[in-house]
Amino acid sequence: MEHRIVGPGPYRATRLWNETVELFRAKMPLRKHRCRFKSYEHCFTATEAVDWLHELLRRSQNFGPEVTRKQTVQLLKKFLKNHVIEDIKGKWGQEDFEDNRHLYRFPPSSPLKPYPKRPPYQKDVIKFPKWNDPPPGTSQENIPVRPLVMNSEMWYKRHSIAIGEVPACRLVHRRQLTEANVEEIWKSTTLSYLQKILGLDSLEEVLDITLVNSKFIIHNVYSVSKQGVVILDDRSKELPHWVLSAMKCLANWPNCSDLKQPMYLGFEKDVFKTIADYYGHLKEPLLTFHLFDAFVSVLGLLQKEKMAIEAFQICCLLLPPENRRKLQLLMRMMARICLNKEMPPLCDGFGTRTLMVQTFSHCILCSKDEVDLDDLLAARLVTFLMDNYQEILKVPLALQTSIEERVANLRRVQIKYPGADMDITLSAPSFCRQISPEEFEYQRAYGSQEPLAALLEEVITDAKLSSKEKKKKLKQFQKSYPEVYQERFPTPESEALLFPEKPKAKPQLLMWALKNPFQPFQRTRSFRM
Repeated sequence: MEHRIVGPGPYRATRLWNETVELFRAKMPLRKHRCRFKSYEHCFTATEAVDWLHELLRRSQNFGPEVTRKQTVQLLKKFLKNHVIEDIKGKWGQEDFEDNRHLYRFPPSSPLKPYPKRPPYQKDVIKFPKWNDPPPGTSQENIPVRPLVMNSEMWYKRHSIAIGEVPACRLVHRRQLTEANVEEIWKSTTLSYLQKILGLDSLEEVLDITLVNSKFIIHNVYSVSKQGVVILDDRSKELPHWVLSAMKCLANWPNCSDLKQPMYLGFEKDVFKTIADYYGHLKEPLLTFHLFDAFVSVLGLLQKEKMAIEAFQICCLLLPPENRRKLQLLMRMMARICLNKEMPPLCDGFGTRTLMVQTFSHCILCSKDEVDLDDLLAARLVTFLMDNYQEILKVPLALQTSIEERVANLRRVQIKYPGADMDITLSAPSFCRQISPEEFEYQRAYGSQEPLAALLEEVITDAKLSSKEKKKKLKQFQKSYPEVYQERFPTPESEALLFPEKPKAKPQLLMWALKNPFQPFQRTRSFRM
């Protein structure tokens, strides 16, 4: 009894449904049963189906051990409605399945759900704006560009820093980044990170990027309290005061500092019901309808916990600030209640953790259109959130640092050296044209090598340079572009041919040495007084 892991990607909920249906039909034990003095072959009771399917879902890594028997009954009701199963008389189409001894069987074929067809989103979704992008509304066709002709003198000026000779320069400020530029950088980089973690070629089947608001991302990153909770600019979108007080009461139970009314037996249950009623009547789940597929897709990464946490961090940054704040406060309350040993049971027949998941899963995640696995997927996500909410609802530092460095780099000034790009006699203007991917790859691999090789030849053949100056420039070129230099001078012998050694003159015989040959020591007579 194995349930294949369904990884991230588009239509994950539909793929999970079809996978579960196929496994249920293939593995569910069938046998002979008697009902009202009549025998029926190849069937099963409702209780047998609940037992078997409940065990399958609990062992599956796609759903987890938090699946309850009640959720399994709800899923079998949907199986009956969609004609995955039928009763022994062939009736189906109603959700009247009960956990009893009623007999059911499989029809000759169970229909699988087709994958929904959606209007295609913009395919080139991850576009990184550049500082020199033209303002919106301007045409980019037939833009005249100035060809760059680099001679040895210009190359020397450009690369003189490598040998410590810095000529005079001037600063050229880049075009100022607008607020819209910065917002687009945040949006494109965030989506790029999410796409990379999910391992998808495109986000178009998982997320409609036109609904992603870059202002939400920036607000969720910077407008936070010391505890990391989002601070709202619009106070009208805050939680009602009575809901916030009730949440604080249960989170800090039994020390309810904000409570002014006297407590009574069962008081904590009424407070919990008040909170559950408020969240249960929200018009939209906290994770929003349009992000449903994105969060469900991330559930396919739960076997890789670190990657799943990173993906959830980014998805939660896309939420409206008021939704993110409500989610943060709710998850903190749920986690504290589950860890509070002094908290009385809030519901008979359910553990505190199971009650939290069952009560709030639907208000956290659900689809706008009916999805048959909504409850199971929401329970799986909320369980993971409760265990890792502190990490998931934190701002991803790597993403924030990457974007801030990119924006800072785009705002830096450029250094221009005299003669580097401006002392050039302009020829007739050329124009931009689109090239094929093959030509682009060729130019990327070899386009920069050919001009450098030509520049090296110009330095070699320049008769105006002295040998000392030529050696100095060649040494600098070798240090900057070793691959091009190695291709031109593959061996030390080929390099030595460029500077042939001059024949050394023999030292002349010292004439003074011949005029004064070595004289042997002669003892002289001493005169003593």
